[in-house]
Amino acid sequence: MKTDLFINNDWVAAASGDRFPVVNPATEDVIADVAKGGPDDVDAAVDAARTCFESDEWRSLNPRDRGHMLAKAADLLAGRRGEIAELETRQNGKLLFESKIDISISVETLRYYGGWADKITGDTLPVSGPFFAYTLREPVGVVGAIVPWNFPLNIATWKYAPALAAGCTVVLKPASETPLTALAMAEVMLEAGFPPGAFNVVPGGGSTAGTALVKHPGVDKISFTGSTEIGKQIMREAADTVKRLTLELGGKSPNIVFADADLKAAVKGAQNGIFYGKGEVCAAGSRLLVEASVHDEVVEQLVERAKRLEPGDPLVRETRLGAIVSKSQQETVMSYVEAGKREATLVAGGNARDVNGKGYFVEATVFDDAKPGMKIVDEEIFGPVLAVMTFDGVDEGIALANETMYGLAAGIWTKDIKKAHRVAQRIRAGTVWINTYNMYDPAAPFGGYKASGYGRDLGRESLDGFLETKSVWVAL
Repeated sequence: MKTDLFINNDWVAAASGDRFPVVNPATEDVIADVAKGGPDDVDAAVDAARTCFESDEWRSLNPRDRGHMLAKAADLLAGRRGEIAELETRQNGKLLFESKIDISISVETLRYYGGWADKITGDTLPVSGPFFAYTLREPVGVVGAIVPWNFPLNIATWKYAPALAAGCTVVLKPASETPLTALAMAEVMLEAGFPPGAFNVVPGGGSTAGTALVKHPGVDKISFTGSTEIGKQIMREAADTVKRLTLELGGKSPNIVFADADLKAAVKGAQNGIFYGKGEVCAAGSRLLVEASVHDEVVEQLVERAKRLEPGDPLVRETRLGAIVSKSQQETVMSYVEAGKREATLVAGGNARDVNGKGYFVEATVFDDAKPGMKIVDEEIFGPVLAVMTFDGVDEGIALANETMYGLAAGIWTKDIKKAHRVAQRIRAGTVWINTYNMYDPAAPFGGYKASGYGRDLGRESLDGFLETKSVWVAL
Protein backbone atom coordinates (compact mmCIF):
# COMPACT_ATOMS: atom_id res chain seq x y z
CA MET A 1 0.00 0.00 0.00
CA LYS A 2 1.49 3.33 -1.13
CA THR A 3 1.45 6.05 1.53
CA ASP A 4 3.57 8.84 0.00
CA LEU A 5 2.30 11.75 -2.08
CA PHE A 6 1.63 11.08 -5.76
CA ILE A 7 2.99 13.96 -7.85
CA ASN A 8 3.94 13.91 -11.53
CA ASN A 9 3.52 10.10 -11.62
CA ASP A 10 6.08 9.67 -8.83
CA TRP A 11 5.70 8.65 -5.20
CA VAL A 12 7.41 11.31 -3.09
CA ALA A 13 7.78 12.18 0.57
CA ALA A 14 6.30 15.42 1.87
CA ALA A 15 8.72 18.35 1.63
CA SER A 16 8.50 18.78 5.40
CA GLY A 17 9.05 15.09 6.05
CA ASP A 18 5.89 15.07 8.18
CA ARG A 19 3.55 12.10 8.27
CA PHE A 20 0.23 11.39 9.97
CA PRO A 21 -1.57 8.24 11.17
CA VAL A 22 -4.74 6.81 9.65
CA VAL A 23 -6.91 5.11 12.27
CA ASN A 24 -9.47 2.35 11.80
CA PRO A 25 -12.49 3.81 13.65
CA ALA A 26 -13.94 0.37 14.37
CA THR A 27 -10.84 -0.93 16.15
CA GLU A 28 -8.81 2.23 16.96
CA ASP A 29 -5.78 0.58 15.32
CA VAL A 30 -3.37 2.69 13.27
CA ILE A 31 -3.54 1.13 9.80
CA ALA A 32 -1.18 3.43 7.89
CA ASP A 33 1.32 6.26 8.22
CA VAL A 34 0.82 8.74 5.38
CA ALA A 35 2.92 11.60 4.04
CA LYS A 36 1.46 14.93 5.17
CA GLY A 37 1.36 17.35 2.27
CA GLY A 38 1.70 21.07 2.82
CA PRO A 39 1.98 24.25 0.74
CA ASP A 40 5.32 23.25 -0.84
CA ASP A 41 3.84 19.93 -1.95
CA VAL A 42 0.75 21.66 -3.33
CA ASP A 43 3.08 23.93 -5.30
CA ALA A 44 4.84 20.91 -6.77
CA ALA A 45 1.58 19.17 -7.63
CA VAL A 46 0.06 22.27 -9.24
CA ASP A 47 3.25 22.89 -11.22
CA ALA A 48 3.11 19.30 -12.47
CA ALA A 49 -0.56 19.64 -13.39
CA ARG A 50 0.05 22.97 -15.16
CA THR A 51 3.02 21.60 -17.09
CA CYS A 52 0.97 18.62 -18.21
CA PHE A 53 -2.02 20.78 -19.14
CA GLU A 54 0.09 23.04 -21.31
CA SER A 55 2.17 20.24 -22.85
CA ASP A 56 1.86 19.20 -26.47
CA GLU A 57 1.37 15.61 -25.28
CA TRP A 58 -1.82 16.46 -23.34
CA ARG A 59 -3.17 19.13 -25.68
CA SER A 60 -2.72 16.99 -28.78
CA LEU A 61 -4.13 13.85 -27.16
CA ASN A 62 -7.23 12.75 -28.99
CA PRO A 63 -10.25 13.08 -26.66
CA ARG A 64 -11.15 9.50 -27.51
CA ASP A 65 -7.80 8.41 -26.08
CA ARG A 66 -8.59 10.23 -22.83
CA GLY A 67 -11.84 8.32 -22.81
CA HIS A 68 -10.00 5.04 -23.34
CA MET A 69 -7.74 5.84 -20.36
CA LEU A 70 -10.76 6.47 -18.14
CA ALA A 71 -12.34 3.24 -19.35
CA LYS A 72 -9.13 1.34 -18.62
CA ALA A 73 -9.01 2.90 -15.15
CA ALA A 74 -12.58 1.67 -14.64
CA ASP A 75 -11.61 -1.86 -15.60
CA LEU A 76 -8.55 -1.81 -13.34
CA LEU A 77 -10.59 -0.48 -10.41
CA ALA A 78 -13.24 -3.15 -11.00
CA GLY A 79 -10.51 -5.78 -10.86
CA ARG A 80 -9.44 -4.52 -7.42
CA ARG A 81 -12.99 -3.96 -6.10
CA GLY A 82 -12.76 -6.31 -3.12
CA GLU A 83 -9.34 -5.09 -2.01
CA ILE A 84 -10.15 -1.39 -2.29
CA ALA A 85 -13.60 -1.79 -0.71
CA GLU A 86 -12.00 -3.41 2.33
CA LEU A 87 -9.48 -0.55 2.49
CA GLU A 88 -12.37 1.94 2.37
CA THR A 89 -14.13 0.18 5.24
CA ARG A 90 -10.98 0.00 7.36
CA GLN A 91 -10.35 3.75 7.06
CA ASN A 92 -13.96 4.99 7.17
CA GLY A 93 -15.82 2.46 9.35
CA LYS A 94 -18.72 1.93 6.92
CA LEU A 95 -20.09 -1.53 6.22
CA LEU A 96 -18.14 -3.60 3.72
CA PHE A 97 -21.17 -4.11 1.48
CA GLU A 98 -21.65 -0.32 1.41
CA SER A 99 -18.01 0.14 0.40
CA LYS A 100 -18.48 -2.37 -2.41
CA ILE A 101 -21.44 -0.31 -3.64
CA ASP A 102 -19.25 2.82 -3.52
CA ILE A 103 -16.52 1.17 -5.60
CA SER A 104 -19.06 -0.10 -8.12
CA ILE A 105 -20.49 3.42 -8.54
CA SER A 106 -16.95 4.75 -8.94
CA VAL A 107 -16.32 2.23 -11.72
CA GLU A 108 -19.51 3.28 -13.49
CA THR A 109 -18.62 6.97 -13.10
CA LEU A 110 -15.25 6.43 -14.78
CA ARG A 111 -16.95 4.54 -17.62
CA TYR A 112 -19.65 7.18 -18.00
CA TYR A 113 -17.23 10.07 -18.37
CA GLY A 114 -14.90 7.97 -20.49
CA GLY A 115 -17.81 7.84 -22.90
CA TRP A 116 -18.26 11.62 -22.78
CA ALA A 117 -14.64 12.54 -23.59
CA ASP A 118 -15.08 12.60 -27.39
CA LYS A 119 -18.60 14.05 -27.35
CA ILE A 120 -17.85 17.54 -26.03
CA THR A 121 -18.72 19.89 -28.88
CA GLY A 122 -19.52 23.53 -29.60
CA ASP A 123 -22.25 25.03 -31.79
CA THR A 124 -22.54 26.98 -34.99
CA LEU A 125 -24.35 30.28 -34.39
CA PRO A 126 -26.89 32.04 -36.63
CA VAL A 127 -25.42 35.54 -36.18
CA SER A 128 -26.33 38.63 -38.22
CA GLY A 129 -24.12 39.90 -41.05
CA PRO A 130 -21.53 38.33 -43.33
CA PHE A 131 -19.97 36.17 -40.63
CA PHE A 132 -19.53 32.52 -39.75
CA ALA A 133 -19.62 32.11 -35.96
CA TYR A 134 -19.15 29.10 -33.78
CA THR A 135 -18.28 28.13 -30.20
CA LEU A 136 -15.52 25.98 -28.79
CA ARG A 137 -15.78 24.15 -25.47
CA GLU A 138 -12.31 24.16 -23.92
CA PRO A 139 -10.98 22.77 -20.63
CA VAL A 140 -10.85 25.28 -17.78
CA GLY A 141 -7.31 24.21 -16.79
CA VAL A 142 -5.91 22.87 -13.53
CA VAL A 143 -8.59 21.58 -11.15
CA GLY A 144 -8.24 21.24 -7.39
CA ALA A 145 -10.58 18.53 -6.09
CA ILE A 146 -11.17 18.57 -2.32
CA VAL A 147 -13.23 15.65 -1.05
CA PRO A 148 -14.72 14.56 2.29
CA TRP A 149 -14.28 11.45 4.39
CA ASN A 150 -17.77 9.97 4.06
CA PHE A 151 -17.49 8.65 0.48
CA PRO A 152 -13.74 9.05 -0.04
CA LEU A 153 -13.23 7.36 -3.41
CA ASN A 154 -16.74 7.67 -4.80
CA ILE A 155 -17.04 11.47 -4.47
CA ALA A 156 -13.46 11.93 -5.69
CA THR A 157 -14.40 10.06 -8.85
CA TRP A 158 -17.38 12.38 -9.33
CA LYS A 159 -14.83 15.22 -9.66
CA TYR A 160 -11.71 13.97 -11.39
CA ALA A 161 -13.49 11.75 -13.96
CA PRO A 162 -15.41 14.63 -15.63
CA ALA A 163 -12.44 16.96 -15.19
CA LEU A 164 -10.13 14.60 -17.07
CA ALA A 165 -12.80 13.85 -19.68
CA ALA A 166 -13.04 17.60 -20.33
CA GLY A 167 -9.27 17.83 -20.81
CA CYS A 168 -8.34 19.35 -17.45
CA THR A 169 -5.58 18.11 -15.15
CA VAL A 170 -6.20 17.40 -11.48
CA VAL A 171 -4.75 17.78 -8.00
CA LEU A 172 -6.81 15.69 -5.56
CA LYS A 173 -6.76 16.52 -1.83
CA PRO A 174 -8.45 13.70 0.12
CA ALA A 175 -9.64 14.06 3.70
CA SER A 176 -7.00 13.40 6.35
CA GLU A 177 -9.14 10.68 7.93
CA THR A 178 -9.48 8.71 4.68
CA PRO A 179 -6.61 9.19 2.19
CA LEU A 180 -5.83 5.56 1.45
CA THR A 181 -8.23 4.81 -1.39
CA ALA A 182 -7.24 8.05 -3.16
CA LEU A 183 -3.64 6.83 -3.07
CA ALA A 184 -4.76 3.40 -4.30
CA MET A 185 -6.56 5.18 -7.14
CA ALA A 186 -3.28 6.89 -8.07
CA GLU A 187 -1.83 3.42 -8.69
CA VAL A 188 -4.78 2.70 -10.96
CA MET A 189 -4.44 5.94 -12.92
CA LEU A 190 -0.72 5.36 -13.40
CA GLU A 191 -1.38 1.89 -14.78
CA ALA A 192 -4.18 3.25 -16.98
CA GLY A 193 -1.61 5.37 -18.83
CA PHE A 194 -2.30 8.95 -17.73
CA PRO A 195 0.80 11.07 -18.39
CA PRO A 196 2.85 12.70 -15.62
CA GLY A 197 0.98 15.57 -13.98
CA ALA A 198 -2.48 14.69 -15.26
CA PHE A 199 -3.55 13.20 -11.91
CA ASN A 200 -1.90 14.06 -8.59
CA VAL A 201 -2.82 13.20 -4.98
CA VAL A 202 -1.72 15.32 -2.01
CA PRO A 203 -3.07 14.14 1.37
CA GLY A 204 -2.84 16.70 4.15
CA GLY A 205 -4.78 18.96 6.45
CA GLY A 206 -7.62 21.11 5.22
CA SER A 207 -6.17 24.25 6.80
CA THR A 208 -2.75 23.63 5.21
CA ALA A 209 -2.86 21.61 1.97
CA GLY A 210 -6.51 22.43 1.31
CA THR A 211 -6.11 26.15 1.84
CA ALA A 212 -2.93 26.21 -0.25
CA LEU A 213 -4.79 24.54 -3.11
CA VAL A 214 -7.71 26.99 -2.92
CA LYS A 215 -5.45 30.05 -2.84
CA HIS A 216 -2.96 28.83 -5.44
CA PRO A 217 -2.82 31.14 -8.47
CA GLY A 218 -2.02 28.18 -10.71
CA VAL A 219 -5.36 26.47 -9.95
CA ASP A 220 -8.23 27.49 -12.23
CA LYS A 221 -11.12 25.61 -10.61
CA ILE A 222 -11.96 24.14 -7.20
CA SER A 223 -14.53 21.39 -6.87
CA PHE A 224 -15.35 20.88 -3.19
CA THR A 225 -17.68 18.65 -1.21
CA GLY A 226 -17.99 19.31 2.50
CA SER A 227 -19.66 21.49 5.09
CA THR A 228 -21.38 24.78 4.36
CA GLU A 229 -19.04 26.63 6.73
CA ILE A 230 -15.93 25.42 4.90
CA GLY A 231 -17.67 26.16 1.58
CA LYS A 232 -18.14 29.78 2.64
CA GLN A 233 -14.47 29.95 3.62
CA ILE A 234 -13.44 28.58 0.23
CA MET A 235 -15.57 31.21 -1.51
CA ARG A 236 -13.72 33.93 0.37
CA GLU A 237 -10.28 32.42 -0.21
CA ALA A 238 -10.92 31.80 -3.91
CA ALA A 239 -12.05 35.38 -4.56
CA ASP A 240 -8.54 36.83 -4.87
CA THR A 241 -7.75 34.59 -7.84
CA VAL A 242 -11.31 34.60 -9.26
CA LYS A 243 -11.44 30.82 -9.27
CA ARG A 244 -14.40 28.94 -10.66
CA LEU A 245 -16.11 26.91 -7.95
CA THR A 246 -18.39 23.93 -7.65
CA LEU A 247 -19.59 23.54 -4.07
CA GLU A 248 -21.64 20.59 -2.82
CA LEU A 249 -22.26 21.50 0.79
CA GLY A 250 -24.33 20.45 3.77
CA GLY A 251 -27.87 19.17 3.96
CA LYS A 252 -30.77 18.64 6.32
CA SER A 253 -33.00 16.79 3.93
CA PRO A 254 -36.73 16.21 4.50
CA ASN A 255 -38.19 12.75 3.94
CA ILE A 256 -41.97 13.30 3.64
CA VAL A 257 -44.41 10.48 4.37
CA PHE A 258 -48.01 11.17 3.31
CA ALA A 259 -50.89 9.19 4.79
CA ASP A 260 -51.60 7.48 1.46
CA ALA A 261 -48.08 6.05 1.17
CA ASP A 262 -47.12 2.39 1.28
CA LEU A 263 -46.12 2.73 4.91
CA LYS A 264 -43.99 -0.40 5.07
CA ALA A 265 -41.95 0.82 2.10
CA ALA A 266 -41.83 4.34 3.51
CA VAL A 267 -40.49 3.19 6.87
CA LYS A 268 -37.86 1.06 5.15
CA GLY A 269 -36.98 4.08 3.01
CA ALA A 270 -36.76 6.31 6.07
CA GLN A 271 -34.41 3.83 7.73
CA ASN A 272 -32.23 3.70 4.62
CA GLY A 273 -32.38 7.48 4.31
CA ILE A 274 -30.82 8.14 7.71
CA PHE A 275 -28.94 5.03 8.81
CA TYR A 276 -27.20 4.08 5.55
CA GLY A 277 -23.53 4.97 5.91
CA LYS A 278 -24.10 5.61 9.64
CA GLY A 279 -25.90 8.80 8.67
CA GLU A 280 -22.62 10.29 7.45
CA VAL A 281 -24.27 11.24 4.17
CA CYS A 282 -24.75 14.80 2.86
CA ALA A 283 -28.20 13.92 1.54
CA ALA A 284 -29.28 11.88 4.58
CA GLY A 285 -33.03 12.08 5.22
CA SER A 286 -32.41 13.40 8.70
CA ARG A 287 -35.81 15.14 9.02
CA LEU A 288 -38.72 12.68 8.77
CA LEU A 289 -42.00 14.53 8.14
CA VAL A 290 -45.01 12.30 8.80
CA GLU A 291 -48.64 13.17 8.11
CA ALA A 292 -50.46 13.25 11.44
CA SER A 293 -52.98 10.47 10.78
CA VAL A 294 -50.23 7.86 10.28
CA HIS A 295 -47.63 9.29 12.64
CA ASP A 296 -47.99 6.72 15.43
CA GLU A 297 -47.90 3.75 13.04
CA VAL A 298 -44.82 5.05 11.22
CA VAL A 299 -42.89 5.84 14.39
CA GLU A 300 -43.73 2.47 15.92
CA GLN A 301 -42.40 0.60 12.87
CA LEU A 302 -39.36 2.83 12.62
CA VAL A 303 -38.40 2.38 16.26
CA GLU A 304 -38.71 -1.37 15.92
CA ARG A 305 -36.37 -1.35 12.90
CA ALA A 306 -33.88 1.05 14.52
CA LYS A 307 -33.53 -1.14 17.60
CA ARG A 308 -32.48 -4.05 15.36
CA LEU A 309 -29.53 -2.07 13.95
CA GLU A 310 -26.89 -3.25 16.36
CA PRO A 311 -23.48 -1.55 15.94
CA GLY A 312 -20.73 -4.01 15.09
CA ASP A 313 -17.61 -4.89 13.13
CA PRO A 314 -18.20 -3.39 9.66
CA LEU A 315 -16.25 -6.22 8.02
CA VAL A 316 -18.74 -8.80 9.33
CA ARG A 317 -21.53 -9.53 6.84
CA GLU A 318 -24.32 -9.53 9.42
CA THR A 319 -23.47 -6.06 10.80
CA ARG A 320 -25.91 -3.31 9.84
CA LEU A 321 -24.39 -0.24 11.54
CA GLY A 322 -20.71 0.59 11.25
CA ALA A 323 -18.36 2.91 13.13
CA ILE A 324 -18.42 6.71 13.10
CA VAL A 325 -15.36 7.92 11.17
CA SER A 326 -13.43 9.31 14.15
CA LYS A 327 -13.50 9.94 17.87
CA SER A 328 -14.08 13.66 17.31
CA GLN A 329 -17.02 12.99 14.99
CA GLN A 330 -18.51 10.58 17.52
CA GLU A 331 -18.27 13.32 20.14
CA THR A 332 -19.94 15.79 17.78
CA VAL A 333 -22.82 13.41 17.08
CA MET A 334 -23.29 12.70 20.78
CA SER A 335 -23.40 16.43 21.56
CA TYR A 336 -26.42 16.64 19.25
CA VAL A 337 -27.96 13.57 20.85
CA GLU A 338 -27.67 15.19 24.27
CA ALA A 339 -29.27 18.37 22.90
CA GLY A 340 -32.07 16.26 21.43
CA LYS A 341 -32.71 14.63 24.79
CA ARG A 342 -33.38 18.09 26.22
CA GLU A 343 -35.51 19.29 23.31
CA ALA A 344 -37.50 16.33 21.97
CA THR A 345 -38.61 12.80 22.89
CA LEU A 346 -36.00 10.03 22.54
CA VAL A 347 -37.70 6.85 21.29
CA ALA A 348 -34.72 4.76 20.10
CA GLY A 349 -30.96 4.64 20.65
CA GLY A 350 -29.23 7.66 22.09
CA ASN A 351 -25.97 6.11 23.28
CA ALA A 352 -22.34 5.99 22.22
CA ARG A 353 -21.09 2.42 21.94
CA ASP A 354 -17.98 0.34 21.49
CA VAL A 355 -17.46 -3.19 20.22
CA ASN A 356 -15.26 -5.38 22.39
CA GLY A 357 -14.06 -2.25 24.17
CA LYS A 358 -12.93 -0.51 21.00
CA GLY A 359 -14.24 1.78 18.29
CA TYR A 360 -16.38 4.87 17.78
CA PHE A 361 -19.99 3.79 17.42
CA VAL A 362 -23.35 5.51 17.94
CA GLU A 363 -26.65 3.68 18.18
CA ALA A 364 -29.36 4.22 15.57
CA THR A 365 -31.16 7.11 17.26
CA VAL A 366 -34.71 8.42 16.72
CA PHE A 367 -36.28 11.51 18.28
CA ASP A 368 -40.03 12.19 18.09
CA ASP A 369 -41.92 15.43 18.75
CA ALA A 370 -39.22 17.45 16.98
CA LYS A 371 -39.86 21.00 15.79
CA PRO A 372 -38.07 23.70 13.80
CA GLY A 373 -35.77 25.73 16.02
CA MET A 374 -34.33 22.65 17.72
CA LYS A 375 -30.64 21.91 17.11
CA ILE A 376 -31.43 18.38 15.93
CA VAL A 377 -33.86 19.82 13.36
CA ASP A 378 -31.97 22.87 12.11
CA GLU A 379 -28.33 21.72 12.09
CA GLU A 380 -26.56 19.02 10.10
CA ILE A 381 -25.49 16.26 12.49
CA PHE A 382 -23.76 13.84 10.11
CA GLY A 383 -24.55 10.77 12.15
CA PRO A 384 -27.31 8.17 12.68
CA VAL A 385 -29.77 10.58 14.30
CA LEU A 386 -33.32 11.13 13.00
CA ALA A 387 -35.75 13.89 13.97
CA VAL A 388 -39.46 13.06 13.41
CA MET A 389 -41.95 15.89 12.85
CA THR A 390 -45.68 15.89 12.16
CA PHE A 391 -47.74 17.84 9.60
CA ASP A 392 -51.33 18.14 8.38
CA GLY A 393 -51.97 18.37 4.65
CA VAL A 394 -49.84 18.93 1.57
CA ASP A 395 -49.23 22.65 2.00
CA GLU A 396 -48.07 22.34 5.58
CA GLY A 397 -45.82 19.41 4.63
CA ILE A 398 -44.18 21.44 1.85
CA ALA A 399 -43.72 24.47 4.09
CA LEU A 400 -42.12 22.32 6.78
CA ALA A 401 -39.86 20.61 4.25
CA ASN A 402 -38.62 23.98 2.96
CA GLU A 403 -38.13 25.46 6.45
CA THR A 404 -34.36 25.03 6.35
CA MET A 405 -31.36 26.92 5.03
CA TYR A 406 -30.33 23.78 3.14
CA GLY A 407 -31.61 22.37 -0.13
CA LEU A 408 -29.66 19.28 -1.12
CA ALA A 409 -32.24 16.49 -1.34
CA ALA A 410 -35.71 15.36 -0.32
CA GLY A 411 -37.88 12.25 -0.32
CA ILE A 412 -41.62 11.94 -1.00
CA TRP A 413 -43.72 8.89 -0.15
CA THR A 414 -47.24 8.66 -1.61
CA LYS A 415 -49.31 6.45 -3.91
CA ASP A 416 -50.76 9.57 -5.58
CA ILE A 417 -48.31 10.20 -8.41
CA LYS A 418 -49.91 13.53 -9.36
CA LYS A 419 -49.42 14.75 -5.82
CA ALA A 420 -45.86 13.45 -5.85
CA HIS A 421 -44.97 15.48 -8.95
CA ARG A 422 -46.66 18.62 -7.60
CA VAL A 423 -44.79 18.37 -4.32
CA ALA A 424 -41.48 17.64 -6.07
CA GLN A 425 -41.82 20.87 -8.04
CA ARG A 426 -42.35 22.90 -4.88
CA ILE A 427 -39.50 21.44 -2.84
CA ARG A 428 -36.37 23.61 -2.93
CA ALA A 429 -33.78 20.88 -3.34
CA GLY A 430 -31.38 19.64 -6.01
CA THR A 431 -32.57 16.01 -5.88
CA VAL A 432 -36.05 14.69 -5.06
CA TRP A 433 -36.67 10.97 -4.68
CA ILE A 434 -40.26 9.69 -5.01
CA ASN A 435 -41.03 6.40 -3.25
CA THR A 436 -37.30 5.68 -2.89
CA TYR A 437 -34.28 7.29 -1.25
CA ASN A 438 -30.49 7.52 -1.64
CA MET A 439 -30.40 6.50 -5.30
CA TYR A 440 -27.51 7.72 -7.46
CA ASP A 441 -26.32 7.20 -11.01
CA PRO A 442 -23.49 8.84 -12.99
CA ALA A 443 -26.05 10.15 -15.48
CA ALA A 444 -28.11 12.01 -12.84
CA PRO A 445 -26.74 15.43 -11.75
CA PHE A 446 -26.35 15.97 -8.01
CA GLY A 447 -25.99 19.21 -6.08
CA GLY A 448 -27.80 21.71 -3.93
CA TYR A 449 -29.99 24.77 -3.66
CA LYS A 450 -29.54 27.53 -1.06
CA ALA A 451 -26.82 26.83 1.53
CA SER A 452 -26.25 23.37 0.06
CA GLY A 453 -24.07 24.96 -2.60
CA TYR A 454 -24.08 25.45 -6.36
CA GLY A 455 -22.87 23.67 -9.45
CA ARG A 456 -23.43 19.99 -10.06
CA ASP A 457 -21.53 16.73 -9.78
CA LEU A 458 -22.44 13.88 -12.12
CA GLY A 459 -24.46 13.95 -15.32
CA ARG A 460 -23.72 16.00 -18.40
CA GLU A 461 -24.13 19.10 -16.23
CA SER A 462 -20.94 18.30 -14.31
CA LEU A 463 -18.87 18.69 -17.48
CA ASP A 464 -20.03 22.31 -17.80
CA GLY A 465 -18.12 23.15 -14.63
CA PHE A 466 -14.83 22.06 -16.20
CA LEU A 467 -15.29 23.80 -19.55
CA GLU A 468 -14.97 27.32 -20.92
CA THR A 469 -17.03 28.52 -23.88
CA LYS A 470 -15.20 30.51 -26.56
CA SER A 471 -16.98 32.34 -29.37
CA VAL A 472 -15.16 32.53 -32.73
CA TRP A 473 -16.17 34.97 -35.50
CA VAL A 474 -15.01 34.63 -39.11
CA ALA A 475 -15.57 37.40 -41.64
CA LEU A 476 -16.91 36.05 -44.93
